[in-house]
Amino acid sequence: MSDDSDRRGPQDRARISLEQAHELRYWTERFGVDERRLREAVAAVGVSVDAVERHLRANG
Repeated sequence: MSDDSDRRGPQDRARISLEQAHELRYWTERFGVDERRLREAVAAVGVSVDAVERHLRANG
């Protein structure tokens, strides 16, 4: 089954995908950060939503 780009959220809510525009929009809005900060957080701690959230909170 292919991704439906009209979906508002990610298919796997435990992992962050930066490859699809709708998922990138979802995660930047959810965490209240811009794309650059989200990409930096994922590069630092991986794609786990919990890890990225902790990283963003700790690094304000």
